[in-house]
Amino acid sequence: MLARRPRDPLQALRRRGQELKLQVDSLVTESQLTGVLEPSKRRDIYQRCIQLKQAVDENKNALQKLNKADESAPVGNYEKRKEEEYSLLEKLTCQLQELAVGISKKDTLKEEAHSDKEEDDLTEEDEEETEETGGEEEESGEEEERQEHTSPTQAEVVKYFALGDFAAQQAGDLTFKKGDILHIIEKKPDGWWLAKDAEGNEGLIPRTYLEPCTKKNKQESSEEGSKEGSEEDVEVVDETADGAQVRQRTDSHWSAVRKALSEINTIDMLATMGAIPAGFRPSMLSQLLDEGNQFRASYFLQPELTTSQLAFRDLLWDAKAGTIMSRPSLVSLILTLWSCKMIPLPGTSIQVLSRHVRLCLFDGNKVLSNIHTVRAVWQPKKPKTWTFSPQVTGILPCLLDGDCFIRSNSSTPDLGILFELGISYIRNSTGERGELSCGWVFLKLFDASGVPIPAKTYELFLNGGTPYEKGVEVDPSVSRRAQGSVFRQMISMRRQPQLLVKLRSLNRRSRAMLSLLPETLVGSMCSAHILIFYRQILGDVLLRDRANLQSADLISHPMLATFPMLLEQPDVMDALRSSWAEKESTLKRSEKRDKELLKAEFLLVYHDCVLPLLHSTLLPPFRWAEEETEAARWKAIADFLKQSRENEGSLKALLSPDGVHEPFDLSEQTYDFLGEIRKNSA
Repeated sequence: MLARRPRDPLQALRRRGQELKLQVDSLVTESQLTGVLEPSKRRDIYQRCIQLKQAVDENKNALQKLNKADESAPVGNYEKRKEEEYSLLEKLTCQLQELAVGISKKDTLKEEAHSDKEEDDLTEEDEEETEETGGEEEESGEEEERQEHTSPTQAEVVKYFALGDFAAQQAGDLTFKKGDILHIIEKKPDGWWLAKDAEGNEGLIPRTYLEPCTKKNKQESSEEGSKEGSEEDVEVVDETADGAQVRQRTDSHWSAVRKALSEINTIDMLATMGAIPAGFRPSMLSQLLDEGNQFRASYFLQPELTTSQLAFRDLLWDAKAGTIMSRPSLVSLILTLWSCKMIPLPGTSIQVLSRHVRLCLFDGNKVLSNIHTVRAVWQPKKPKTWTFSPQVTGILPCLLDGDCFIRSNSSTPDLGILFELGISYIRNSTGERGELSCGWVFLKLFDASGVPIPAKTYELFLNGGTPYEKGVEVDPSVSRRAQGSVFRQMISMRRQPQLLVKLRSLNRRSRAMLSLLPETLVGSMCSAHILIFYRQILGDVLLRDRANLQSADLISHPMLATFPMLLEQPDVMDALRSSWAEKESTLKRSEKRDKELLKAEFLLVYHDCVLPLLHSTLLPPFRWAEEETEAARWKAIADFLKQSRENEGSLKALLSPDGVHEPFDLSEQTYDFLGEIRKNSA
């Protein structure tokens, strides 16, 4: 019996969203009185703010995991309603973040004012400092009059000092130097604030360059003004939350603010110090991969159930052919990644561990397939150019294979391929690891009339930000120079970050081969034949050899039980490809035409190669973009394959006292297809 799903989950989440909105509105109204309430009351409001944000985040996570198939009855405009609900939750998140930071700033500024007053009473030096800043306090009176006509959020702080130099990039921007005192006139929601400098010049400035102006940080900025900015100078910004003053704090609420905004602060800080271009963002596709297996190839390779959940929808038996039935799909093509050009370089403060492209099927709103990753190579002489290795053969890693197959049966007219260029990095100063998007582009596979786009080479110009941001450029300093003569515009276009890809239509042999794969899947061509073996053996076990098709018992089959692990370890997949190629080269032509013999030989190779490697303690756990770990794994795999080749099999290596393996687990032997299958998402 399959577990019953809750009725109308989207409606339940929408009701919960409305409840959260009422609570946030009430809290915002109450917070407007925090200037006259006792500190204990302000702390209470702050704690409620953090709790509400956690509740909103939980609702957002539940909403993201929700599918149309989860509904007990058809829902009109399902995706639109889901998108509206997500937008509401995003708005609530922003409100709560601003509120938490605002309350925390007030407490910090009051504590600093109290501390400064005590210091003024102690020394004559501080009295002189008070006289010097007196003129600035009178000057701030004009700003206080302006605050009477602004919102409470805008009125909190009107004086900021600059963390670094900024040169105007287009008309309306305001140029300033590190340490300048700037008066904020208007805080715009897009992050570009209207400001005025000491000379009365007005213009737009990026908020990431600013920190609230207090006596302490003004003094610090004047001391550092004569020094050139370094990574260590700006590093202090990482210890703040949304521009609050640098100060050693031990109370929990301040650390909670930093934690809530840590991801935004890290990227803003890296952009401020010049480590990354302004259009770089945290990788969206990498974050989706980290959420679970729903965007991994191992998930999409499993059979899918029909709506009734009583039969397989995409795994059917062809009695005449004696194998699984071919499943043509609406989109079936081969994509070749050629190169990436003019990709901006990160600063020397971060070390790049991997350059790669992640791609998937996308409809402009959500990801519709697994996320496939291809690693790029580059030469020090041309650091802005990434290249790929099409038609990977032999032992060359499949992770470098630039030839990808694309299959989809989606009928949406907006179907296309989303490409995200990314880097995995480590910060030299802190050892912090992360992944950034260096730009993205969406290639629609159908034109406005529904006709497939032609198979040819496409030169795609990259966008900055995320696929849900519009009009963001990867490197604004380059694109904004595209003014003046046609020649200058042509030169500027050549400097734009771009991705070169080629779409190829399938010949009869390739189409017949790929039709044995699931209707929706993205992968590398060099391992497609391995995936086909898996699907054929899966069909034999589930459709041909199972005595009772109504039985849901565990199936004893080590290959089916462990193959999903193989898809998350590309170096072990390479070992299987290499071993199978060696075995296949020894077969006669007549044997290669015998499908049953090929499957039997493939199973022997799998048992002889993959199973010992997956459970060997000599093989370090797979870690993405860790050079030392990757080298250690590859050496262990190469040594194992060499021993197996010399000893005509892995039995001697398995029985050797030097080969230590993990404790046996029943999951290595049993395939639970009810636990692995996908529910119909139509």
